[in-house]
Amino acid sequence: MGNKVNPIGFRIGITQGWKSKWFSKKEYKENLHQDINIRVAVAKKWRAASISDVEIERSAKMIKIVIKTARPGVLIGRGGSGIEDVKNYIQNNFFRNNKNINLRVEVQEIKYFEESASIVAQNIVDQLEKRIPFRRVMKSMLDQVMKNNKIKGVKIELSGRLGGAEMSRKEWAAKGTLPLHTIRADIDFTKETAFTTYGTLGVKVWLYKGEVFKDK
Repeated sequence: MGNKVNPIGFRIGITQGWKSKWFSKKEYKENLHQDINIRVAVAKKWRAASISDVEIERSAKMIKIVIKTARPGVLIGRGGSGIEDVKNYIQNNFFRNNKNINLRVEVQEIKYFEESASIVAQNIVDQLEKRIPFRRVMKSMLDQVMKNNKIKGVKIELSGRLGGAEMSRKEWAAKGTLPLHTIRADIDFTKETAFTTYGTLGVKVWLYKGEVFKDK
């Protein structure tokens, strides 16, 4: 089961929450596609900000977008001008026909990038695209992540033409424990793609942060 099911989807409503928080009967499909496009566009345009997640909350007259990032200064800018740029970009590209919507953009800082699988994967992708040997990247990132006391285990898997090999293959490395079958285990998971001169490389990262109980 641990190899077949997305660890986050497996735990939605138990240890993981929803990235989109709203209810709609008639416009469900349109809102869902819009949420996905907003996440992709913001993460691509502000890639330098190391964005971990984009949460979207909708109500009747307000849309709240919470951006979690390891580099809030890149997003906020001087005097908060960066927040206005993000807000205007989303308004002009996704809500151009609806001027009555009250759009709010908030930024939450992630103090330690090791606690976010998405940011760890982005760091791996950046290093692979700079042609740093993949085994060195995996080993150094494992050591760096395990220095954080909140992380109980980590696994990194790379796939593709590793090292410029003619045939693609998978290689992985892990440290600590990773109980994928335990539903109460708090596991963060993500997938990223590195674009290298030899083709694309797939990057998967699992982080185990301990167990979650109801009384906590």
